[in-house]
Amino acid sequence: MPQNEHIELHQKRYGKRMDHFERMRKKEAREVHKRSQYAQKAIGLKGKMFAKKRHAEKILMKKTIAMHEQRDNKHKAEDGAPQNALPAYLLERDQVDRAKVLSNTIKQKRKEKAGKWEVPLPKVRPIAEDEMFKVLKSGKRMKKSWKRMITKVTFVGQGFTRKPPKYERFIRPTGLRMTKAHVTHPELKATFCLDIIGIKKNPNGQMYTQLGVVTKGTIIEVNVSELGLVTPGGKVVWGKYAQVTNNPENDGCINAILLV
Repeated sequence: MPQNEHIELHQKRYGKRMDHFERMRKKEAREVHKRSQYAQKAIGLKGKMFAKKRHAEKILMKKTIAMHEQRDNKHKAEDGAPQNALPAYLLERDQVDRAKVLSNTIKQKRKEKAGKWEVPLPKVRPIAEDEMFKVLKSGKRMKKSWKRMITKVTFVGQGFTRKPPKYERFIRPTGLRMTKAHVTHPELKATFCLDIIGIKKNPNGQMYTQLGVVTKGTIIEVNVSELGLVTPGGKVVWGKYAQVTNNPENDGCINAILLV
């Protein structure tokens, strides 16, 4: 037997005290007050770290509760036949069943607000600024070095117009611009070539998201109207999010998995 496990061994042999669970329950109830007292007394860096930890815990708890909330949703009965005898004045109406379903649209909006999704690649390698940008010399004597050329694949919208070269700080080469992605549907096990609508989040930072840089792990929005996906309410889904799973600058194309 390993050392210092005498308490566990005693519990195995003779069981726990009669009031063990009651004491544990009371201890848990006291924890809340102890934590509150500590939060009021903690100052400086310790207080900041404690507040940050509690804030993250509360957000996680609220999200979990919100995800389990359900709402009543009306939808047409699958078979038009009434289950019970109906009076004559109700025969003309559409048969409607009430069912409790989780609203996908509400869940999607909540995820958008939080900026977090259940993704295939939760962690990706961070990319250094030297790898992302190439310094370009400019000016009459090539002494100025405030311009940067992006060395990764980028996405720009249809109505994009470049700034005049004199004022353009970040240069996105046309050869590395992409507008389509090969998106795999995880349930259908099929891949479709879809148009990219926009870049939702780049894991390397907000600046790369605004510049439209596409790297491994980036969340992109794709046009899924041709797939014929519908919401529980019967509306056609126009755009859906997908996560990039490859390095587009190496492969010459964007491969992604749809987040369903």
